[in-house]
Formats: sequence, C-alpha cells, structure tokens
Amino acid sequence: MTFNFGNYLKIILSVVLFFVTIIGYSQQEDSVKEITLPSVIVKAFEQNRRLMDVPAAINYIGKSTLERFSTTSIVSAINSMPGVRMEERSPGSYRMNIRGSSLRSPFGVRNVKIYYNDIPYTDPGGHSYFNQLGYYNFNSIEIIKGANNSLYGAGTGGVMLIESLNQNERTGIFTEYTTGSYDQQNIYGSLTTASDKSISKIGLQHQQNDGYRNHSELKRDVFSWNGIFRLAENNSLKTTFLYGDLFYETPGALTKTEYELNPKASRPGNVFFRGAEAARASIHQKMFLAGASYTQLITSNLQNKTTLYGMFSELRNPAISSYGKNSEPHVGGRTVFKYNVLYNNVMINLDAGAELQQGFASYSIHKNAGGNADSLRTSDEINNRQQLVFAQASLDLKKWKIISGASWNTLRLMFLRFTPATTGKQNRTFNNQIAPRFTVMRKFNAINIYTSIAKGFSPPTIAELLPTGGAINLGLNAEEGTNYDVGLKGNFFKNLYVDINAFYFSLKNTIVLRRNAGGGDFYINAGSTKQLGIETYINYPLSFSKNFKSGMVWLSHTWHDFHYKEFKQLANDFSGNFLPSVAPHTISSGFDVSMTNGFLGALTYYYSDKIALNDANREYANAYHLLGAKIGFEKWVKNKFRFKIFAGAENLLNETYSLGNDVNGFGGRYYNAAPERNYYATILLQILSKKAFIN
Repeated sequence: MTFNFGNYLKIILSVVLFFVTIIGYSQQEDSVKEITLPSVIVKAFEQNRRLMDVPAAINYIGKSTLERFSTTSIVSAINSMPGVRMEERSPGSYRMNIRGSSLRSPFGVRNVKIYYNDIPYTDPGGHSYFNQLGYYNFNSIEIIKGANNSLYGAGTGGVMLIESLNQNERTGIFTEYTTGSYDQQNIYGSLTTASDKSISKIGLQHQQNDGYRNHSELKRDVFSWNGIFRLAENNSLKTTFLYGDLFYETPGALTKTEYELNPKASRPGNVFFRGAEAARASIHQKMFLAGASYTQLITSNLQNKTTLYGMFSELRNPAISSYGKNSEPHVGGRTVFKYNVLYNNVMINLDAGAELQQGFASYSIHKNAGGNADSLRTSDEINNRQQLVFAQASLDLKKWKIISGASWNTLRLMFLRFTPATTGKQNRTFNNQIAPRFTVMRKFNAINIYTSIAKGFSPPTIAELLPTGGAINLGLNAEEGTNYDVGLKGNFFKNLYVDINAFYFSLKNTIVLRRNAGGGDFYINAGSTKQLGIETYINYPLSFSKNFKSGMVWLSHTWHDFHYKEFKQLANDFSGNFLPSVAPHTISSGFDVSMTNGFLGALTYYYSDKIALNDANREYANAYHLLGAKIGFEKWVKNKFRFKIFAGAENLLNETYSLGNDVNGFGGRYYNAAPERNYYATILLQILSKKAFIN
C-alpha cells in the first residue's frame, strides 16, 4: 500500500492515453468552445475569481456534477472529487473527511468547517448536522482542502462553502418525484418568484425509504425559504430559512463473520446488550436555522458583508446501551470588510473581519427502555463560545499572485454536570491560536502553478470532550498541523482541463477514536501522523456531431499515504502503521452526454482501494468497484415548459462492500454494508416565466 511510482505512472499514462483518444475522436467535428469548470467563479478565500485563478486546492461541485447521480443523495457526487470521502453507514447517517480519516467521526461531520449561504453552519461545538440538508438544498459546493483556514478559524480538515440558490432563477413552479429500490420515495416541490430586484424561493422535500439493511428506515422532511434582494444599486440582502425533521434507524456495525453471512442484518444482541432492533436504535433530529447576509458598498473601494443567524437543533438518540437527549441552540455572526486599490499597476486586495458563535447546550443520558428514555444517568449544561479575527492581503502582479493571511482563534467551554452532582463549573479554553497561510502563484498563459504553506489547529468537539462511552475528558488536547501544497491548474490541448495537487501534512496530538462493548465512543490523543498525497482531476468537454448538445468526460484520482509517525498506547506501538479508514487509492471517472433531440445519459465508475480498519492494521475492508448508469429524456417547450424523465442504476456490478466502517470497533465490529444493485426513476415538471436578473 506504499506509494509505487511505477504503478502511479502507469495510471497517469493510461489516463492520458484515454483522454487523447477521446479528444482525437471528439475533434473530428466542431468541438465545444466554452470550458465551464475553469471559468466558474468561486468565493473561496474571498477571492471571487475563476477557479483556475485561485491558488489553492479546491473542488467545485455544481449542478452538472450533482445531476450525474440520483436525486436521493449527494454522496456519489462528493466522492467523484479527489481528496474527499463521504460515507453513509446507513441512509441518513453521513460521515465525511477532507484529506483525512474518519478517526474523529464515528457519526456526523467533524473537523470540517461548513458555511451555508454565508452562515457558519458548523456549530460552536465543532459539529455540522450535514444530514439535515436534502439534495435540493445544494446548488453549488466549494471544498477547500487541507489546513487552509486562515479566514475560517480553527480546523485542519478543510472547509465547505455551500450555496442553495442560483442567481439566475426564474419565476415558476418546479416539482420532481423519484422512486426506487427499498421503497425509495423522494418528492420535491418549489415556488420561485423573480424580478430584476429580487429572487424568492420556497421549497419542500419529503424523502423516505426502508433501507438495504434490516432496521435502516429513513424519513426526512426539509422546508426551506431563500431570498436575494437588491435593496439599492450596490446593496443586497440574502436570506435563509431552513427547517428539517429527520428520522433514521441505526442498524449498527457487524463483525466480519456476521457481515459475510448476511450483510443485510442489523447488529444482533447478546447476554450483555440488546441488538439494534430490540433497542430501537435510531436518530430523531429536528433543526431550525434562520439568518441573513447583508452586503453593502461603503465607498468605491470598500465593501462590507455581515451575516447574523440563529440555529436550534434537538436530538433524540436511543442507542444500544443508552438514550441520549440533546438540545443545542446557538447564535452567531460574521463580518468581512474588503478593500481593493490599484497602485502602480499592482492590484491590492485587503480582507479583514471577525466571527463569533455562542452556544447554550444541554445534554442528558438516560437508560434505554425499548427505545424510550428511562432513568436519568447524567445531565450536563455547556456554554461554548468560538471567536476569531482574521486578515488577508493579496497582490496581483502581471504574472504573479501573492496571498498572505492569518486568523487568531479562541474557543472557550464552560461545563456543569448536575447529575451526578459535581463540584461546580469546569472550564477549558483553547486560545491565542494563530492559523497563518502564505501562497504564491505564477501564471503561464493557460496554466497556473502555485505553492502554499498553512498552519492550523483543531480543538476537540463537544462530542469528543463528552463522549458516549467514557468519562468527561476535558484534558483532551487540540490537534496541530502544518500543510505544504504545490499544484498546477490549466488547459492543455485547448480544452483539456487539468488540476493536480501534491501535499504534505504533519499533524501532532492526533485525536483518535476508541469504542467500548456497547458501541460507545471515547477519544485519546495519539502522538503524531505523517500524511502525503497527490490529487488529480481532469475533464474534457465533448462534441461529436451537430446533433450533440453537450457532454463531458472526467476523471479524478486520489493517492493518500497516511501513517502514524509516532503513536504508542500502553504496550502497543502503532508507529509507522497506516491510519485506519483511509483508502490509499481511489478513482472516479465517467462521461455524460446530452443530445439536441432531448436524450441524455451518464456512465460513472468508482474504485476504492482496501482500507485499514484498526490501528494495528490487522483487519482490512476489501477494495471495491462501483458502476452506475443513467439515461433519460428532456424536453423544453418555448423555453417555458420543461419535462424530464430519467432512470438509473447504482452498483451495477452488485458488489458487497462497506461504505462507512466503524474503525477500531470493539470486538471487530467494523462493517456497515452498503446497498447491492439498486434502481431509481425520476420525473420532473417545470413551468417558468420571465428570467431573473440579479447582479
């Protein structure tokens, strides 16, 4: 599993040969002149520039990428990008890492800072309820990879910037229905009103399915309202309202013997613990989010954007050994000042601002009486405050771009346990932590080459300081790491877009997960890790004939070589071992086409190398190959009436694989089987009026 340059060279040469063949054939007719991806404008690091002109490792996921797959999940779309892995242990139970492992994420999304319509979606405790967002809440996603949090605060795992609204929305009604295997039902409807001054969109999504495994039912309802309002010539207001009601059953991890005997099974019981079904193990979560972002031009050179929001989430979690009840309200805001000036033919851009989040959470653990909360075991209240100030300066010269930025971060946690009674309030503060970043880019016609160095730190989340399977752990220390990047972005053979990035990441005080017999989690600090990687993304727009409307062939490859540099625990020495949950190689590729007569199709392929399941590297999950296909028909009438129907299949090779392994699982409980071959079909109807015009 170590890096073999010969094998890597064979992969790259095969990819190049494949693309050259496609290019040669597609250029027999008029080729597509416009390249969409390099010219996409991204918001990362407050640059608002073309993707290829931003000197950082960034993945962009737009509508065209999302629409390659089923409308029931964005997992496949995320995993089509290099350096990112999203897992689904069971329907609705998401995990995600960016250039890292799932060691800190037995469930949920941690160590990844998420912004939703400019709102800090990640709560001050470090957790992001990503599963509350349905497929239709995503219009675009920017993924900033690595410890590049100079403008985004604490974290070593990366940043996600999500936008839910397209600024070219038109007045109209949209409705879509999907049905599929395992009684999949996905219904969505929206109403949009648009003018040259505003866009307002209301949406409602209902999703349900029985799940592939026993005891893995999912029900999700999401109501959203988003608006963009131009209040004056240079002032605009962006509004966000989101309510989610999510329920899903958690079947639990299986041992290898149980997994091979019946991958559909839920975790069985024993003399010590009930099984998942008997315990009615599940998640019932409600979340409410309301916020607004106001942008104004103060002078011809100075602009400000200020965001304020409030969020409340309620969680009920009957588990194998307990019943958890959480209430997590928090409020926050973020402000950014942007100043730009042209001085001696050098464009100078200055960004500075601050972010503040305040949480008021309460947690209680009860005995689980058949899925109901029984006698109280522990009761806690937590006030946590996360704050940061940041600044960034960028210089644009003729052939060079230089960016330097940093953030100063403080996280304060005040903890009080009522049951059983303690001596009083306990405090833990992570402050005076500076996260700097320095980047240089050299421009060569259609190619840009850049390098950067960034330092970051990641304090423990609330879930890690108060784990489900252990005592309070306020002594857990923050991770600290330094990341080095070198990358290339550009166009070859006129329209072949290539984005290659190599990195080295050194991490200290790595937080790793342990599990007890009842499935509870607790965490410790490992010594240090060494993480190297090369991430490659290539795409090429296709055109074969005059009947060919549009198309794209694409490929992404990830090589990650992640090891414990130093990690000793009691008599065990894991130094030099592979980090669990990391696939050394992943490949995602495919092509999609759209014809002028309305017919469309897509073929996708995904490969994951074998994955270490524990720190000792004694157990591995097998490698697997996934093949998906989608065909359909789309018809527009007078550019106002739209009809679309398509059908698809996933896991056509009928692979048995685990998507979301429970690393370091007690008693070898690692495996959460993903669906076998499955199918879906979708019908879409849309009625539109005049086009919106928001600048």
